[in-house]
Amino acid sequence: MTPSARESAQSAERATTAGPERATTAGPERATTAGPTEAGRPVRHEPAELLPTVGDLRDAVARWGAPGRTAVVMTMGALHEGHATLIRAARERVGAQGFVVVTVFVNPLQFGAGEDLDRYPRTLDADLALAFGAGASAVFAPSVDEVYPGGEPQVRITAGPMGERLEGASRPGHFDGMLTVVAKLLHLTSPDLAFFGQKDAQQLALIRRMVRDLNFPVEVVGVETVRETDGLALSSRNRYLSTGERRTALSLSRALFAARERLAAQEALRARAASLPGAQGRAENRAEALSRLGEARAAADAHAVAQAAEGGCAEAVRAAARAVLEEAAKAEPPLTLDYLALVDPADFTEVADGHDGEAILAVAARVGSTRLIDNVPLTFGATK
Repeated sequence: MTPSARESAQSAERATTAGPERATTAGPERATTAGPTEAGRPVRHEPAELLPTVGDLRDAVARWGAPGRTAVVMTMGALHEGHATLIRAARERVGAQGFVVVTVFVNPLQFGAGEDLDRYPRTLDADLALAFGAGASAVFAPSVDEVYPGGEPQVRITAGPMGERLEGASRPGHFDGMLTVVAKLLHLTSPDLAFFGQKDAQQLALIRRMVRDLNFPVEVVGVETVRETDGLALSSRNRYLSTGERRTALSLSRALFAARERLAAQEALRARAASLPGAQGRAENRAEALSRLGEARAAADAHAVAQAAEGGCAEAVRAAARAVLEEAAKAEPPLTLDYLALVDPADFTEVADGHDGEAILAVAARVGSTRLIDNVPLTFGATK
């Protein structure tokens, strides 16, 4: 048995009651966990179950097939409030009669050479408490041997060109491994809905593409990134950060927020420009006149309006984020930037400076030995 298999089996043994019944979690509080409320009263679900095998999962899905709908939340464990938010969103969508299954599986196919597979935290007992407290009906926590009984699969999902960009370029093969296990878990859980966090924006986009391209009968639901009070995106890897490293790591969210504020300012200027007939020419002429009179601040404002009239502020948005990250590179400990990219959410290619519509500003960086990612969705041309 592999180390991962032993850990899952040992944790499952600790978390389950003995006896002839299937793996039902111990303790009355878990067996009748209160989730979302209806009319001010806690909703009491059927006994929450730990499902260590594919057979257990299939039996549970069959039992819960009607009358409610089924939702899945896929995780690699080490659950935190971000995962709880996904579970609560799933429970809200399927209602008290629905089945919400949380998968806890550290997928070795997603880890490349030198990455933190062995170091990745495994906290099954705490994961069970959080999952059932947030409204899960069951937790599927298989061993590696259970998911890949014949060893690493010979047939895999290929992420295609989108999977080779950004995270895919930094972590070759990562998205192939991710999509392979997601496809397998979608097949095993047969959900109506699957919930994923927006923090892993490229992963979410690839899952949506796979579901569309391969005709999976499931609705993929993206849930907004959950952040800590200081702005840092919740991640299982945050626990690796020292106090000093965490201070530096905050530059990721600060950079994204600075870019978002810059876009808001640019859109406000664009709105001003659009409200004036012939705004570009008027503003340029006014700027020149103000410059001659020594009104530098007013002249700069007029120049900004003239530029906004032309449209195209993607580069200004990138520059605002880049300035924050460049300062963080001088910090102690320093931030080492992997990428900063402003991309089209449909295919994760860089957007042009005149882009209008939806975009994602994504960043990845390393602080100490910990690699972190973050992103914000942006809308260009919202004032049109």
